[in-house]
Amino acid sequence: MAGILDARPKVGYFYTGKTKLSFISEKIRNIKVSEVKSVPVVVDESTSIYDSIVLMFLEDVGSIFVTNNGFLSGVVSRKDFIKSAIGGVDLNKMPIGMIMTRMPNVVYIKDDDDVLEAAIKLIDHEIDSLPVVEEDDEGKGYKVIGRVTKTTITRLFVELGRDE
Repeated sequence: MAGILDARPKVGYFYTGKTKLSFISEKIRNIKVSEVKSVPVVVDESTSIYDSIVLMFLEDVGSIFVTNNGFLSGVVSRKDFIKSAIGGVDLNKMPIGMIMTRMPNVVYIKDDDDVLEAAIKLIDHEIDSLPVVEEDDEGKGYKVIGRVTKTTITRLFVELGRDE
C-alpha cells in the first residue's frame, strides 16, 4: 500500500491517486534499453543474399542489420528474403544492399531511451526488431551496438509479472 496511501499529521491516511498500474508504468519507464538489449546480427552491404539467409537461420533471428563502413545503412527481414527468392534473382551473386530497407527509413532506438519507447516503436511501425545505435562522434552515422526485439519486450513483461 506504500505510495497508494499517504499519511499526514492531524489528517490521517488518504488516497494519493496512484494505482498499482501507475507503479508498474513508472517502473517500466525507468528501465533503459541498455539494460535489456541483446547482441545484434550485422552484415556488410556487399554480403550476398544467400550468405545473409544462411546467417539468419544460424543465428535464429527475424532481421539482420546492414552496415557500410561500420555505420548502419539498412535492415533486411525474412519478408525481404522471400520477395527476392520468389523474384528469381541469383541469391549467390546479388548483394544484400540491393534488397534492404535503407536509411533514413530504418526505425532505431538509442541506449538511453526507455523500453516503453522501444515497445511503442515496435508496435507503431509493425516491425520485429529495432537496432540500438550510438551516434558517431563526427556525425558520420550510427553504429549498431545492440538490438531490441518483440521477444525482448515479452521477456521483460514476464519478468516484471513474476516480481509483483
